Amino acid sequence: MSDSLIRDGLVVFAKRACETCVLIENEMRRAAAECRDFRVVSQDDPQFPAGVTGVIDDRELGWSWRNNIESMPTLIRYQGGREVERVVGWDRAGWQRLTGIADLGVHLPVLRPG
Repeated sequence: MSDSLIRDGLVVFAKRACETCVLIENEMRRAAAECRDFRVVSQDDPQFPAGVTGVIDDRELGWSWRNNIESMPTLIRYQGGREVERVVGWDRAGWQRLTGIADLGVHLPVLRPG
């Protein structure tokens, strides 16, 4: 297992037990469908979010530990195998910027901590 999940793209760390993660489940599903190189790492349920293929099972928290994850959800952009930006919790503007989806989460609160 390398330290980086992907060389270039987005990784979101989430878990079903997180109320904010459940709130943004549809947004994670949409980002997975629309963004190239989008991965989900689930700390407690590899079937979460529903409908997303290739969810990484992190119930042993190895990926979370390597990536200094302290709060859910956390969205990270990687370039060249290195982290270049991170959004912690639901921050609509941050998620829109990182995913490039201008109308992502417009029906959700602007901010919601993880």
